[in-house]
Amino acid sequence: MKNKNDYIEAAQQIIVSLGLPRAQQNERSALCLLALLNLMPGKVWADAENPLIGITPIMDWAREHYDKEYAPNTRETIRRQTMHQFCDAGVTLYNPDKPNRPVNSPKAVYQIEPAVLALLRTFGSPAWHDNLAVYLAKRETLVAKYAKEREQNRIPVEIAPGQKITISPGEHNELIRAIIEDFAPRFAPGSVLVYAGDTGDKWGYFDATLLAELGVDVDSHGKMPDVVLHYSVNNWLLLVESVTSHGPVDGKRHAELADLFDRSTAGLVYVTAFPSRAIMGRYLVEIAWETEVWVADAPSHLIHFNGERFLGPYNAP
Repeated sequence: MKNKNDYIEAAQQIIVSLGLPRAQQNERSALCLLALLNLMPGKVWADAENPLIGITPIMDWAREHYDKEYAPNTRETIRRQTMHQFCDAGVTLYNPDKPNRPVNSPKAVYQIEPAVLALLRTFGSPAWHDNLAVYLAKRETLVAKYAKEREQNRIPVEIAPGQKITISPGEHNELIRAIIEDFAPRFAPGSVLVYAGDTGDKWGYFDATLLAELGVDVDSHGKMPDVVLHYSVNNWLLLVESVTSHGPVDGKRHAELADLFDRSTAGLVYVTAFPSRAIMGRYLVEIAWETEVWVADAPSHLIHFNGERFLGPYNAP
């Protein structure tokens, strides 16, 4: 091929041929595909490679080799509007070097799927059309295979006897599991899970009907705590934040949650959960008074920050 535009147009043709939706048949996705193949101008398709590459390096690569400058805030667009669909279509693998890497990790990487790499190395050759037909005939099997592998890496969480959900892998979600399986049975036995966030899918579990019955109508899930439990015996809502790197229930967060749940007919209990006392120690000065602290590595203990009652709401309706 003669110039940069030829490579971009060829990559767009490939994306169409692989059956990706119209929203991915654009220059952005074409450049992502070329970066995944390390196919800079002057290289032939037979020399396509399969490096492990993250989204910021993809953006840097496009700027260096194709003079395409992406603003830093484009990173999320590339992740959500190109790479997510590439993974779903089986075109790329997500974290093949470490499948259990947290979904929000800055070390996340992508790699072209081996069968796709073999196919694209024949692009422009007489064998391309036959190879494409063979690949498309077995693609659904490949997609199902990788979807199953992704599912196997998810974390199972028992939300009630015999009832399980799964959430994305990662330290943050491991702590969410501990809150549901260890904290709740000890300090709110018989409580019902109302909400559990997921770093991969913010609405990991949400019983919106139950929350509405308690007077709360949530339309801004970004402000939700990581776990919400209804302790029906006392009619309390336990609002639990899972803290592995940031975000205890400090004064600001306490006010946000109080505002979000201000119409609750259940009393509000604010809890910050840490995986260890060492991590808790980093945030002691930030934790709001009249809240509770639970540490997963000492699950039978609860730390109460002042106030006249232990594990109870201060705004009992």
